[in-house]
Amino acid sequence: MSSSPREYSFATVAIHTGSHPDPATNAVIAPIGVSTTFAQSEIGTGKYEYSRSGNDSRERFETVVAALEKGKYGLAFSSGSAVTAAILDSIRGGHVVCGHDVYGGTHRYMTKVAKHKGLETTFANLSDPESLRRHVRPDTKAVWVESPSNPTLTLVDIAEISRIAKEINPEIIVVVDNTFLSPYISNPLTLGADIVFHSVTKYINGHSDVVMGALVTNSESLYESLKFLQNANGSVPSPFDCFLAHRGAKTLALRVQAASDNALAIATYLSASPHVLSVSYPGLKSHPQHHLTYKQHRQGADGHPLSGGMISFRVKGGSLAAERFCYSTQLFTLAESLGGVESLLEIPARMTHAGLTEEERTRAGVYGDLIRLSVGIEDKDDLIADIQRAFETTVHSLEHQIKEAPEVDSGIGSEASSDTVADA
Repeated sequence: MSSSPREYSFATVAIHTGSHPDPATNAVIAPIGVSTTFAQSEIGTGKYEYSRSGNDSRERFETVVAALEKGKYGLAFSSGSAVTAAILDSIRGGHVVCGHDVYGGTHRYMTKVAKHKGLETTFANLSDPESLRRHVRPDTKAVWVESPSNPTLTLVDIAEISRIAKEINPEIIVVVDNTFLSPYISNPLTLGADIVFHSVTKYINGHSDVVMGALVTNSESLYESLKFLQNANGSVPSPFDCFLAHRGAKTLALRVQAASDNALAIATYLSASPHVLSVSYPGLKSHPQHHLTYKQHRQGADGHPLSGGMISFRVKGGSLAAERFCYSTQLFTLAESLGGVESLLEIPARMTHAGLTEEERTRAGVYGDLIRLSVGIEDKDDLIADIQRAFETTVHSLEHQIKEAPEVDSGIGSEASSDTVADA
């Protein structure tokens, strides 16, 4: 994108960065670079040499994701989990402090893979930034944050966590998973984080047809280390996936705005429902860290901060009611993953976080009656009506079955395996 005397807005950056016309054909939409290798006029010359190490399609996407996160360097990977692996592998042992209620796949890698490589992890509640001081050790290499967390939607004060971590030890790396909000709502690098990363599968791509990850940093040394691992481990996305994700990024502002508007309306409805025990959505004033949304979220046109499309709530009637509810919706599809244009719902204790022990789930607030919604961009009145019908169907179903099968809320399904965690 050409220089300008003024700073472009998010939507303009998303559409034009990395999207210059193809120099060979002047095509406004550049062709997908499917070649695996590149001719060299002389040995060691040329911009690219082998597609695992770099290609035009990937570079275009890496450029735009870095710009959207207000960072210098972007790297694309074959999945969000591949990003997690690269970051933790780059630490090379030592200790990590991680939020206690993170995505199940992150917990799995830290406890079942990185641990065997000499990395120890302390899972801690980081909603109080000062608590970090109790958990940092002399060998602590990184602090790992999700804000909002998956699936309880707890917020973390990224600026304070970053300040305290650097005060304790300037070498500590602050890593923020920004998947739930997307770059449109929050930019953790501007709050002091060293690395921000995404499961691109979710909001950035936004159409449930790409598995991909990305990270952004302002540190040249971190970039070089992680780029080496990206190439050496071969965990790179295909040119076609990069093309799709880049195309998705161009409508990110519109999609996330619509999902946020819908989610606030739905969370407000749920908070008033007699069928609901509690609702967790950062945009509600009842959320314990609602004040942080004014500090680290994009402010909407009405002056109120956006909080994304993710909601979690506990339904009355225990895990049986949660299951019945998920079977009763018509517009919300029972499925893992999130951030697409369509609305999804799931029960984390039995799906995305089934690999955690019951004790770990309880500590993180992932109860058997907890339902996670990924609110899409359908008409909000249709979505609310779908939820209302599902509640009515659930209540009717329980009235007929509860006496014959009284609820025993163990928090998980008996089929859940402690070694299995879904990737969503």
